[in-house]
Amino acid sequence: MKSPAPFTMTEQEFADYLNASRITGEVATSREVNIAHMHGFVNGNEHLEFGVKLKREWDFNAVFELMAQRVGTSADRNHTEGQDTISAEKCIEALKEYSRIFGEAVKARKKILFATGHPAGLFPIYFELARAAQAAGARVLEIQEGDLFLDGDIRQILGVVMFEQYGNLQHTHFPGPMQLALDQLAQRDEMPDLIVADHGMAGYAASRGINTLGIADCNDPGLFISAEQGDILVAVPMDDNVTPHLYSPVTSFILTQAGLF
Repeated sequence: MKSPAPFTMTEQEFADYLNASRITGEVATSREVNIAHMHGFVNGNEHLEFGVKLKREWDFNAVFELMAQRVGTSADRNHTEGQDTISAEKCIEALKEYSRIFGEAVKARKKILFATGHPAGLFPIYFELARAAQAAGARVLEIQEGDLFLDGDIRQILGVVMFEQYGNLQHTHFPGPMQLALDQLAQRDEMPDLIVADHGMAGYAASRGINTLGIADCNDPGLFISAEQGDILVAVPMDDNVTPHLYSPVTSFILTQAGLF
C-alpha cells in the first residue's frame, strides 16, 4: 500500500468509491449469513458475542431493526436470501465521528492502543493511524508479546496487537487477546485513553469501560449493539475484509478529517 495522501474527494465521490469497491453498497456477505449471525448473537454464539456485555434483552427483531438503522442492511423482513447492503452514507457519517474522536485524542497526546482481529484486511488502516498518531505526539502503547491464547499468543506488529496461531496471524472474533493486553497494561498502570480496534477486541474493551472506536461488518451485530447501549463510541459499518489497498481512501479520509496531514 502507498502511504496515504490528503483526502480530496467530494463526499459523493467518496460514497461512489465505497460502493464501487464494495466496502459498502452491495457487499460480499450474503443476506443468509447476516440473518444467521443476528440469530447467532441472540443465541449467545461465542464467535459472535464479541465480548459485549448486554445491558438489556435483545431478541432477533430488535437486532434486525438495529442493523437496518445503523448499517443499512435491508429492512424487508421477507428478504431472506441473496444480496444485502451497507449504506455508504451511514459509513461516512460514522467515519466523521470516528475521525473527530481519534484526532482529538492524538492532538491531546493521549495513550492509544491499536488492535485487530482482521490482519489480512484492516491491519493497514491501523498501522497508518498508529504511525500518524505517534508522529503527532500521541503515545502508541506497547505490550509484551507472547501471552498465550488458545493454541497461539498475542503479537504486536508495527504498533497493532494481533493474535498468532500455528505460525500465522489469525482472523478472530474472540475478545481474549484484548483481555490479555489490557491486563498487562493494568498491571503497569498504563491503561489506554483510547482503543482503536474491531471484532471482539473492540467489544471487550468498550464493555470494560474504555473509550473505543470500532469497525464492523454487516454480519457483526455485536459492535452495533454495543454502540446502541452507549458502550463503544463509534461502530463504523463497512466490509472488513476487502483487499487492503482498497482501504487507502478510508485511511486518507480519517487522517484528513482528524487534521493529521
